[in-house]
Order: sequence, then structure tokens, then C-alpha cells
Amino acid sequence: MSFWRNIAGLAVRRPDAAECVDCPPGPPGEDPAFSTAVTALGAKLAKADGRAQVSEFDAFAQVFTPDAESEQNVHRLYDLARQTTRGFESYAKRLAKRYRNCPQILEDVLDGLFHIAAADGLVSQEELDYLEQVAWHFGFSALAFRRLKATHLGMAQDDPYGVLEVPHDAPDDHVRNAWKKALVESHPDRARARGLPSEYIAVAEAKAAAINAAFDAVMRERRGLALEGVA
Repeated sequence: MSFWRNIAGLAVRRPDAAECVDCPPGPPGEDPAFSTAVTALGAKLAKADGRAQVSEFDAFAQVFTPDAESEQNVHRLYDLARQTTRGFESYAKRLAKRYRNCPQILEDVLDGLFHIAAADGLVSQEELDYLEQVAWHFGFSALAFRRLKATHLGMAQDDPYGVLEVPHDAPDDHVRNAWKKALVESHPDRARARGLPSEYIAVAEAKAAAINAAFDAVMRERRGLALEGVA
């Protein structure tokens, strides 16, 4: 996970050519518009659950630490922005427009926001809704957001992607290959071939059924998202 060392003179990493095509020149941290937008998004996230806590600013400072020269301005902007969540969409859109060809930078911003949301030990539904809306304005799909959410908060036990051990936004052919591989490895016939007792064969049958159910659930969900135009 890539977090930045500072925020208004930011020593932010520059993506390599494979990650970024036609990015604005120079590191993002040297762009005042970038610094302002990230500060506002972090501050307004802290207010998303109705209470902006000190721990959340501390988490913000860990992720987006201003240099000494800019610290006072960052504090002032943060305190102003955290009064309300209203207006966060404009900052997200501004950032998305400027870095639309740099998805890794936008993903890094979301990584930082997840870190802030978890600062008080609990990510509320309001904070998740806020993060999901920011991700949508950034141009991330619903499946990409689920991948980010699982990366930071863990995957639900009944998540079919966890059963197949694939990222939520993996291509269909990758999901299909993972399903086939898992099915081959857990197929009851392999247990029979190894001469295992019936109890083990029953376990293998249940596992194979769970793998098939997970694959069906993933593909069914993806078809639904495609029909809705949000995949």
C-alpha cells in the first residue's frame, strides 16, 4: 500500500509508465489542487459518521503528512472542511478529472481514506457509503471498490470471491480458471483415488459444491451488474 509522506509539497511517489499514461507533469504533491482536494476529502470523511475525532486527524497526518512550511495551512483547511460532508463530490470529481489517466494515484488516495476511516477502530456504514461514492466519482467499478474494501477490512466469510481466492475485479476468464483449478483440486474422485474413507469423500463433495455455488454466485452477480451498467 502506497502512502504519501507529505501533502502540500508532497513527496508523493510518481507512478511508473505501466501504471500511468499521460499523467500531469511532476509529482502529485506539487499540485496545489491535488493537495487541497485530498485534504478536504480526508476531513469530510472524518465527519461522515457525524463526529470528527482527533484520532482521525492523527490518521490523516500519518498518511498525508504536511511539511513544516505547509502544516498550518493544512490544519486550517482540514478544520474548515471537517465541519460538514457537503461538497465532497466536487473535490472527488476535480481529482478524478485531473488524474483520470492515473488510476493508481486515485487508488492510493482511496487507500489513505480507508486508513483514516479505520482510525477509531470501526468503519461505520456512513463512512463506507462515503468511500463508495468517492470511488464512484473516481471512476472505479463496484467490483473494484469491493476489492479495496476487502483489502482494508477483510473479506466476509461467505464472500464467493474468498471461496475462489480471486480479487473482486479479476477478469471473468481469471475467475473461471480459478474455479476450474479449485474444483479439480477438491474433486471427490481424487479423494476416492487416494483410498480415503467415505467421511473424507463427503467433505470433498461439500467443498466442491461450495466452489460451484461460489462461481455461480460470482457470475450471476456480474451479469446483474453488467445489466445495471455498474460493473
